[in-house]
Amino acid sequence: MSGRILVVDDEPNLRELLRIVLEGDGHFVLLAATFGEAMEVLTKEQFDLVICDIFLPDGNGLDIVRTYHATNPQTAFVVITAHTTPAHAVTALREGAVEYLSKPFDVEELQVVIAKQMRRTQVVLALPAQTPFMGGSRVMRPIFERLPQIAMSDATVLVTGDSGTGKELLARAIHAASPRAARLFVPVNCGALPEGLLESELFGHVRGSFTGATRDKRGLIQEAHGGTLFLDEIGELTPNTQVKLLRALQERRIRPVGDTREVEVDIRVIAATNQDILRLVAEGRFREDLFYRINVLAVHLPPLRDRRDDIVPLAQHFVERACARLGIPAKLLHRDALAVLENYSWPGNVRELENVVERIVAMEPSSLLTVSALPPSVLGGEMTGPRAGGELTLPASGLDIEAHLDAVRRELMRQALIRCGGVQKDAARLLHMTYRAFRYHAEKYNLHTED
Repeated sequence: MSGRILVVDDEPNLRELLRIVLEGDGHFVLLAATFGEAMEVLTKEQFDLVICDIFLPDGNGLDIVRTYHATNPQTAFVVITAHTTPAHAVTALREGAVEYLSKPFDVEELQVVIAKQMRRTQVVLALPAQTPFMGGSRVMRPIFERLPQIAMSDATVLVTGDSGTGKELLARAIHAASPRAARLFVPVNCGALPEGLLESELFGHVRGSFTGATRDKRGLIQEAHGGTLFLDEIGELTPNTQVKLLRALQERRIRPVGDTREVEVDIRVIAATNQDILRLVAEGRFREDLFYRINVLAVHLPPLRDRRDDIVPLAQHFVERACARLGIPAKLLHRDALAVLENYSWPGNVRELENVVERIVAMEPSSLLTVSALPPSVLGGEMTGPRAGGELTLPASGLDIEAHLDAVRRELMRQALIRCGGVQKDAARLLHMTYRAFRYHAEKYNLHTED
């Protein structure tokens, strides 16, 4: 698969070699010899992948990764250098690079890395446009790297994760990038229908099989023939329906309710749950044999609080989409508002972020969405982790909760800075905050730092 690639290196022979090899593979290639040239090109062009040396005549290539990746998480970076150290490798990967290669490297090895990233890009582009599923953060990168193989396989997939993390969206992405993409994607919410109705919906029924069955009806499994059946909240299935589903997956045949004949079906199943399904198995509420049948390929979606680097691009995307849907001029989120969004724990995950952004876009008349437009729940900055000072007791006279939360945050940040020698980035990492959010609050609380 071809893509747009920028090569940044001060060695003319290496630049030319990579250009010849990559253009021979069908890629569009641009070259840059310096930090300045690279940044100029990146302001004008979009790339699927950037191959970047660390030590450039006028700057550090890791600064390119850091600054560009923050606003363009969909672009992959491969860092190359002749001065290899473990510290450089760790820093490169932490700043957003997908791979780190030491010179001299095998060109074929680089081609394998690029091919893998191009497949990842294809899956990202296959994601439904109506709800973004961005994965620029380090936590999401391994998931995206596996998606091409998962999509091309026909094995059953089990997607786990909290509510609102995008399990159905991931299932749609897998279907859209699979050989079954031309056929139907059929979603079923297993927890939304009572047992009798769910069985009929899944397997279909024949006329007269139960009261109200006035005609034959094809089930959703038959509707998904040749395509993908998405079973959301599969942990809610009753024991009887679990038995029938297991047989359908094993035999690739189903029997509609009230029928004596079986029907052959060709489906791929993607199941999802926000429950601890192993606990359900241990408690006897979910069949162990069915669990192993659906858990062939497993994907766990982390909560939004564990992928904070994705919050800003997600929020900005939701703002653009909300403005377009409402037919109003474009609006922007102020940097202070972005810092607050990054520091919130998002118990409702991506769905909650989407709802918050849509609400403030609709209600805020100004084109600049500032901190004051955010709802109290977000401004309160729901705290995660251990409490400071032991048990909390509400005074009889009450308290100003916003001021109290500010005081707790300021004290923890002060302690983190002391422990980290005043280095903001290390202190932010210690508190599981983004650097942007830490910097915003450090200025707000007048905390003295070294960077």
